[in-house]
Amino acid sequence: MTTAVDKPRRLVPRWRDYGRPRELVVRYLLLLFVLGITVGPLLWQFLASLKGVGEDVFGANASLLPHHPTLRAYREVFDQVPVATYIRNSLIVVALSITSQLVFSTTAGYMLSKPGWKGRKAVWVVLVASMMFPFESIMVSLFLSIRDLGLVDNLAGVWLPGFVGAINVLLMRGAFLAVPREIEDSAMLDGANEWQRFRHLYLPSAWGAIMVVTINTFISAWDDFLWPLIVLRSENHMTLTLGLSRLQSSSFGYDQRVVMAGSVISVIPVLVLFVITQRWFYRGVAAGAVKL
Repeated sequence: MTTAVDKPRRLVPRWRDYGRPRELVVRYLLLLFVLGITVGPLLWQFLASLKGVGEDVFGANASLLPHHPTLRAYREVFDQVPVATYIRNSLIVVALSITSQLVFSTTAGYMLSKPGWKGRKAVWVVLVASMMFPFESIMVSLFLSIRDLGLVDNLAGVWLPGFVGAINVLLMRGAFLAVPREIEDSAMLDGANEWQRFRHLYLPSAWGAIMVVTINTFISAWDDFLWPLIVLRSENHMTLTLGLSRLQSSSFGYDQRVVMAGSVISVIPVLVLFVITQRWFYRGVAAGAVKL
């Protein structure tokens, strides 16, 4: 007596597994549209920075592709402003911001994920409520505080208002809530204290969320323009985004290609960081979703 043998399941997905052909066309058209909106301006900016002096950047006669590509605009950026000094200052602010954000957001998120202590709900409400106020509404009071501390025209004054963010605390709280309670109970039975459980159990489990906090903090600190513009005065203390804005000054002989080149230089570190860490970034966004 013979028995029927089931056919092996198809491991390679077929086109119809992703939907009907018409749905696929609409899906890819939407993706191309979103890609054009997000990447298109950056690509246009890069191509404009490669144009020669005689080529138009704006206007009816301007073309998308440069006819005679050149790196002259990038050399002009380094000749006109101290880019190395700006990059050093930006890296100092970024390093301080990432360090403080990771230390305070992980510890605060860990405490908020622990039930049973008084005031937990009140702290949660305050954190959520603080996210409702735009930065512009507290900008004046922040500047007065920084001035009273004597931190005007100081990189510490740029870093201090953003030493920890409520969204990062809530993100880490959501990641820590995803750790099963049974695993922590087992660690307690093995004799692990609070610090050991936090360091060896919770932090490794929330690695993806930690990467999200790191990337978001890097982008926020690196691209910040308004607050450094208010706090900083001297050129030696300017960050990269603030310093490169001086390229639009008439004292340098305003050149659209040089401005485009400066903008591309400021974006390159963010793109490199995201390309390197995108795998952990997407995992962290899913793992660290805010849980009520």
